Parts: sequence; structure tokens; C-alpha cells
Amino acid sequence: MISDIDVLTSPTLKYLRERWWDDDFTEFLAETLRPRAGNRILDVGCGEGLAEVHIGRLHVSQLRLVGIDLMVERVMIARSEAEAHNQRVGFATADASALPFRDRAFDATFCVAVLQHVGDVEEAVREFARVTVPGGRVLAVEPDNTARYGYASIPAGQRAFELSVRFFGALVAPRGDAAAIAVGPTLPMLFARHGIEPMSVRLFPVSKTQLGAPPASVWARRRSAVEQAVETAPGDGARALGREYLDALDAYAREAQQAGSSFVEIQNTMLFATLGQKSA
Repeated sequence: MISDIDVLTSPTLKYLRERWWDDDFTEFLAETLRPRAGNRILDVGCGEGLAEVHIGRLHVSQLRLVGIDLMVERVMIARSEAEAHNQRVGFATADASALPFRDRAFDATFCVAVLQHVGDVEEAVREFARVTVPGGRVLAVEPDNTARYGYASIPAGQRAFELSVRFFGALVAPRGDAAAIAVGPTLPMLFARHGIEPMSVRLFPVSKTQLGAPPASVWARRRSAVEQAVETAPGDGARALGREYLDALDAYAREAQQAGSSFVEIQNTMLFATLGQKSA
């Protein structure tokens, strides 16, 4: 999978699903969730309805899809997308840690790149188990954002990557988000703890390679994202680190331009797709 990931602008792979979802992943989803006629499937953190559109193309008769998202704007987009593809899908604005559904309401529950943004991951997984029927499947696909790899062929790039880790780490530390952004490889343990028997773990690489100096628009986007993060940074220490990072980012841009066609930048991370079955 190739995506517009950028460790230099965010501590997490935010809104990842809209950027790399492809037919191979839809096939994987169908293989793991095994949608059948009359099944009820819940998408937690549906975003803009990408999963619903792709699953709808499988043409499973009487399949009942429901998508929830915390952001009402994204739910509205998802509803419009489903209607544009003539698909009947139920959408609602809801919190993954407090799902507004009765016990055992769904034959399968899944989420993609959602738990990394949830404050109480334990409670969210407990909710997944609660709303899934015994014997039903639960799938969660999440990264380990603490293990993202960045390489630059020039010294200023390596410095910028190092400072990005320190700066974004300073942003999430006061919020206690460190565990959530590293959630990917912990999913089997979390599943087992809440009555979901782990069945398999599959890795999906998400990577990007840049050959030759990036255009000015890339550097402008990067700088804008970091400036916004500095403005909301908690405390003088984090803001000072952010300003140091901005200086390093500017130096990186200058050196990349000088390097021209010999410039190389590589970013990579892994998504951990954990499949489980709700215990009887």
C-alpha cells in the first residue's frame, strides 16, 4: 500500500483509510468479516463512508451495514456517498467507547485506524465485544505510530525526523495518548481481555518514497501543519521545541532543494490487522 503518510506533520496516521484503501483491502475485509445475506455489520469510525461503498459493491443480498463516527460532518459525507452509490446504509454520530446499540446487535464489528484516536481503548474494545453476537467476528486495523520509520539522504532531514518525534511526543504526553497511538500490536491482548478470541494478525505496510526534491507546496503544507501544532502546544517547553523543529524543517527544505535529483526520502509504517471471534 502506498499512501500520503507524513511523520513530519502528525503524530498519528490521521484519516488514513481514505488515502490507501484499495480493492485488495476490500477483498481482505470480505474474507475476514464473511458478510452473508441478512448479516448486520458495524463499522466503528466510518469516516466518509469508504468501507460502506466498497462493501456494497460486493452485492450481498439483504446485508445491513451501519457506520458510526464521532464527527457529524464526516457522517454527513458518508451518508451522501452511500446515497450516490444507491446503497442503503445506516449512519449515526456516536462515540466508539459508548456505542448506542443493544447487546449482540451485530454479526460482525470492525474499525480501521480508529482506536489510535480513542482516549479509552479498553472501553472501546469492550463495547465491540458487547455489541457483537457470540461467534461473530471483530476486526481492528491499527498502526503502531511509535514505530514509524523515516529516512532522508541529507543530514538536515535526519535532524527534522528526530525533532518531529520529540515534538509530537511532547504534544501527546500530557493527554496520555501514548498507549493509544501504539495500539496496533497490542490488539490481540486487548481482544482476549474482553472476550474476543484472537484468530489472526496480518500486517499491511504503508509507505512512501520521494525521489528528487519535493515541490514547494509540500514544504508549505508541512510548515503550516507544524505551525498549527505549535500554536496549540501545551506549555512553553513544547512550544519552544516546536519552534526548533520549524527551523529544522526550513533547513531541511533548503538542503533538499540543493540536493536536487539526488534527494531521497522514505517513510514507512505498519498496520496491524487483528481478527478475533466473540466468545460464546
